[in-house]
Amino acid sequence: MLPKKRGKIAFISVHGDPAVNIGKEEAGGQNVYVREVGEALARKGWQVDMFTRRSARQQETIVEHSPNCRTIRLTAGPEEFVARQQLFEHLPEFVEAFFHFQNQSETIYPLIHTNYWLSGWVGMEIKKRQLAKQIHTYHSLGAVKYRSIAAIPFIANTRLNVEKQCLETSDMVVATSPQEREDMRSLVSDKGNITVIPCGTDIERFGRVSREQARQALGLDPATRVILYVGRFDPRKGIETLVRAVDQPEVRQHPNLKLMIAGGSRPGQKDGQERERIEGIVSELNLANITTFLGCVEHTDLAYYYAAADICVVPSHYEPFGLVAIEAMASGTPVIASDVGGLKYTVVHEETGLLAPPQDEKAFAQAINRILGNSHWREQLGQAARQRVETKFSWDSVASQLDELYLEQLGQLHQEFLTSSVVS
Repeated sequence: MLPKKRGKIAFISVHGDPAVNIGKEEAGGQNVYVREVGEALARKGWQVDMFTRRSARQQETIVEHSPNCRTIRLTAGPEEFVARQQLFEHLPEFVEAFFHFQNQSETIYPLIHTNYWLSGWVGMEIKKRQLAKQIHTYHSLGAVKYRSIAAIPFIANTRLNVEKQCLETSDMVVATSPQEREDMRSLVSDKGNITVIPCGTDIERFGRVSREQARQALGLDPATRVILYVGRFDPRKGIETLVRAVDQPEVRQHPNLKLMIAGGSRPGQKDGQERERIEGIVSELNLANITTFLGCVEHTDLAYYYAAADICVVPSHYEPFGLVAIEAMASGTPVIASDVGGLKYTVVHEETGLLAPPQDEKAFAQAINRILGNSHWREQLGQAARQRVETKFSWDSVASQLDELYLEQLGQLHQEFLTSSVVS
């Protein structure tokens, strides 16, 4: 039985293309969120069009993901990769391209769900020119991020101002964790509407294979102690902390140790430079013989790496939510994560994994040692992690909560339209 048709939604994710492979530069949790939520909402009857920026000439203009869910690439600036810090000047062109698409397709989107501050600016501009409801998800707050980095980018003031305007003018802001909501209120503005709806994961894809099956498929010895990192190469992701933690005596004492680092890179770009830096540290610490750089791993293959790992480590300096954590947890793998942001919400300390202070290699080493040194406890943590994800973080559960929010916003939009019609 087909779901009842709900309406149309424009997901806007300027720099986070939902149709690209995860792990490439500027491709991480936001890309997964937009695509997975889009597909889950389409299954509920929504027509979901996900607008992003074309970053290469050879890219398809429209990518069909599933019935009623597609990515639409708009030209804004050069048709090549542009770092997000340099994208703001191209946003007016993105807005014009969006309206051109609406005109050409003879459609209007009553709901605009924007993702990240760049898209938030786009959404606010669209609302100036047509009646629509804007729902916004930050994915990362500048006010929090800039406290954890030494070099503040030139675009910082613009970003902070846009984030404040977006919170105060959006019809609803979706925080992905209670901690993110608190950060918005204390660091951004005490005005605006906020609701908490977490990110999710595919509980069918992650968790479908056992540890033994995964290791056999990947050619890993059953006795190997596997420590896994998944994500972009970015200094704030804390990969250096993990590498230096593995070099600590309490970790090096474990036999058959293997560190696996999954994530893509672009030669000559910031992402590639960070990988080269990490490779240099690995070589300096004489860890090359136990470290494997997997490169960009297809999202469908990640399930095997998560399942095969003894531990997945998320050492980010800051993380609003942390999709990697719940993907690993869904796979029955305990997580060691930084005690920051949304990770404090997703990972329950000493129940589904362990939390450690960010950039504290000694604390991470102690946490790794605790889990590697107790296989029975590791199994208990993994089972509890899977249960937590099943209960709170499936994409269908996230989509159901967003479905209710969208229907509520559409109802309000209808009332506003009727009121404006009567007045005019």
